[in-house]
Amino acid sequence: MRWRLRALSVLGAGLRMPSGARGRALQDGLSGTGGTAPAPDRHRPSPGRGRGDTVRAWTELFRVSALFSVPGDALAGAAAVGRSPGRGTALAIGASLCLYEAGMALNDWADREEDAVDRPHRPIPSGRISPPAALGAAGVLTAAGLALAARAGRPALAVATGLAATVWAYDLHLKHTKAGPAAMAAARTLDLLLGATASVAAGARGGVAARGSAPVVPGAADNVAAPAHPARGPLTALPAALVLGAHTYGVTAVSRHEAQGGSTALPLAALATTAGLGAAVLTAGRADRTRPPEPGAGGVGATGPGEHRTTRPYRFTPADLLLTAFTPTDLLLTTFTPADLLLTAFTGAYLRTAGPPLLHAALNPSPPLTQRAVGGGIRAMIPLQAALATRAGAPGSGLAVMALVPLARSLARKVSPT
Repeated sequence: MRWRLRALSVLGAGLRMPSGARGRALQDGLSGTGGTAPAPDRHRPSPGRGRGDTVRAWTELFRVSALFSVPGDALAGAAAVGRSPGRGTALAIGASLCLYEAGMALNDWADREEDAVDRPHRPIPSGRISPPAALGAAGVLTAAGLALAARAGRPALAVATGLAATVWAYDLHLKHTKAGPAAMAAARTLDLLLGATASVAAGARGGVAARGSAPVVPGAADNVAAPAHPARGPLTALPAALVLGAHTYGVTAVSRHEAQGGSTALPLAALATTAGLGAAVLTAGRADRTRPPEPGAGGVGATGPGEHRTTRPYRFTPADLLLTAFTPTDLLLTTFTPADLLLTAFTGAYLRTAGPPLLHAALNPSPPLTQRAVGGGIRAMIPLQAALATRAGAPGSGLAVMALVPLARSLARKVSPT
């Protein structure tokens, strides 16, 4: 009789199962979110728990394997405004990492009741980390992120404040509403703009010239040469940030069905978005980059008295996003550089990482395949950031971002990013 009562109790709990942690995998990989604590006795650590178990619990709470999708935001932002990575970029990376992990801890705290049913193995419902500790960590990390951004200047602090507010609003309320995907997209967009703003602000205070500026020769009569890459404001990075935000929106929308599955339209829509973004990043502004030098003021290489030749600087505008195809004739007339080859490789890696899992989820929208599609979308962030940096003329930053891929894969085998 006792085993029958237990069986009925388990069956009743299953019938009362809530909808699940919607949007959780995306926040895990893009900005941070998590679980709900059951009874207080579950929060007490078991008597034999050692330091290794505690470290493991915190690495799971913070989804450390997903951290590698963060630094590329700041590097792509710096590239978009024509700045080489410097002190401001480093501060932006530190601020982004802190705010990202704050979102992770806050997510698990906010979802602790759902996780007690859907994911009892998570650190909070399993009792390895208490809810107050997770909430306290979220608060401390948020303060640290804002402090690092403040050291990069007031404009960077303003952007970081908006990013922190978006993360907290998403975790505490918006992720269970229709505005959830838009909020996540806004968070990733602001993160790239934080890197751009901090890089510009630090460069302006330190007198650092934009990447690729023409040298000025002391004592020369013609010291008014225009730089090859004129200094650009933070808003120049907005188109690149919107590309990253659009990818985030698609993956977030898919993640809202990761617990139950059953959605075919959303993976297909995300797949189409991925293909369009890849084509746009690969081809946008190609005409400007491949146009032969034109006569004009400034630049290096005079063609006559008072006349110089310079290449037209690449400007990534929203209109470029509509340029998503090229013809065989273009291929024959285009001279490819090493940077073009890197851009093609990075874009291909982005499509290869995000595309197949989304297609599989569309063909069979089961929870495991949907979760795999979300994980692929998170990992695809890295090659997309590398492609954006290379697209803006910083192939070195693109290579640095891509170097994080093997580290992310290795750590993902030990700690799940979702």
